[in-house]
Amino acid sequence: MTNRALTFGAIAQAYERFRPGYPPELLDVVAGYAGRPITAALEIGAGTGKATRLLAGRVGTVTAVEPDEAMLTELRKHVPANVETASATFESFRPRRHYDLVYAAAALHWTEPHGRWQRVARMLGPGGVFASFGGPLRLADPALDEAVSRARRPFLDSDDAPIPAGPWPDDELRASPWFTDVQPFTIERRLSVSAADYVGHLSTVSAYLALPLPVRERVYESVARVLPATVDLVADITGVLARSARDGDGQPGHA
Repeated sequence: MTNRALTFGAIAQAYERFRPGYPPELLDVVAGYAGRPITAALEIGAGTGKATRLLAGRVGTVTAVEPDEAMLTELRKHVPANVETASATFESFRPRRHYDLVYAAAALHWTEPHGRWQRVARMLGPGGVFASFGGPLRLADPALDEAVSRARRPFLDSDDAPIPAGPWPDDELRASPWFTDVQPFTIERRLSVSAADYVGHLSTVSAYLALPLPVRERVYESVARVLPATVDLVADITGVLARSARDGDGQPGHA
């Protein structure tokens, strides 16, 4: 896990306030793909529980795994009783059971690549489902997007998350002997927020959190000066679903 992955705890309450939750349609997509009841699920890098509380509405038990204690403290304020928590990284977590679903909400890129897919598959029972989903908030107006980029540029070249290029993780899942039936999906979504809330969202983005505090304040002020009162956003959820190909002996199958 990179250093940037561990910067969120200091702004856990802002993360909860300014990061949007996930739409109900996402639950329909995951449940429809699973095609059977999900009695136990595990979330990788649960944060403050934005996705946890959505899935918990239709899942018997959700185990929320999160390495940052401050994020877990915030999560516990908002989740129902059928959510269990574990203070651990994905790599250090030791499951005591198999899960019907393992999922990551805007968190998979913080996990270690080596052995990732074998580890996920071994957490799943035969035929279990893996889901990864998320998506950055993008300014809907190209002219405003360029204005914000110019305002940010003296302080920060890019605020993109460190996600591998290409159709990731779709390409890795298709190449993995541990998974089969790989299906990407997109849920289109548009949001409108106040200028203050948009800047608040930027304050939860890891690229800004990596800057020294005085520089962060200057970039937020610079961006705020070019924003209208209301900001329209493209907030599409993109994701991928895959099914475990492991057999009853815990080995890759031949699907």
